[in-house]
Amino acid sequence: MQNFSASPVEMVASFWRNRALINALTKREILGRYRGSSLGIFWSFLNPLLMLAVYTFVFSVVFNARWGADSDSKTEYALVLFAGLIVFSLFSECVGRAPGLILSNVNYVKKVVFPLEVLSWVSMGAALFHALISLVVWLVFYGLFFGIPHLSVLFLPLVILPLLMFSMGISWALASLGVYLRDISQVIGVVITMLMFLSGIFYSVSSLPIEYQELLKINPLVPIIEQARAVLIWGEEPDYLLLLSYMGGGGVFALLGFAWFQKTRKGFADVL
Repeated sequence: MQNFSASPVEMVASFWRNRALINALTKREILGRYRGSSLGIFWSFLNPLLMLAVYTFVFSVVFNARWGADSDSKTEYALVLFAGLIVFSLFSECVGRAPGLILSNVNYVKKVVFPLEVLSWVSMGAALFHALISLVVWLVFYGLFFGIPHLSVLFLPLVILPLLMFSMGISWALASLGVYLRDISQVIGVVITMLMFLSGIFYSVSSLPIEYQELLKINPLVPIIEQARAVLIWGEEPDYLLLLSYMGGGGVFALLGFAWFQKTRKGFADVL
């Protein structure tokens, strides 16, 4: 039986070795999602706009929510909310699809030469594409109402990097578990919905009592979302020490998830 290396070097080497394959599969994944629809890839622009409109109406009009006590701007609330949604959607799209990655590509499992680990990279690539489209929408929206965005926007890739590593680790782990535990996809769907309301997307974490603030910060999405808003909206530099610690944690998650995937993939063919 073939042995698959679970070393950190192999994790990076696999990405580099299969970069052309990842690029081709990512393009196919993005285009295939809209194939046959009248609007095609335009849906990738329309979807975030529709969700932004719905969430803004419900929370800022129906519930009369405002981001700060001294702010009465629905536009500002919409931008703050949307910035949080961009980060969360990147995570949820990658992680939410992870349990079905192998199950939906059974034909690849039988091919000994196919690097199954790249499927998580493909999922991440598609999620990054949609996040980039949403960011373009956000920048246009910001420019129309508030003028030229802050230069601190350029720090956003640095802010997002720990989340990418964290998400990749979870994706590899869930892709493997999804083969052996078919109910895991249902559990992850519930967990993602819970996280959406526990990540400070629709409200400011600082507005909560201090004990709840500390509790919410256990959620690794909260600091990343807060840092993304800091560089996108408030024109601040990110907290480098915080990002460094999260970079280390995200790296550990990625290595553990990759190692788990490599160690358990030998049984995929037998189960499927």
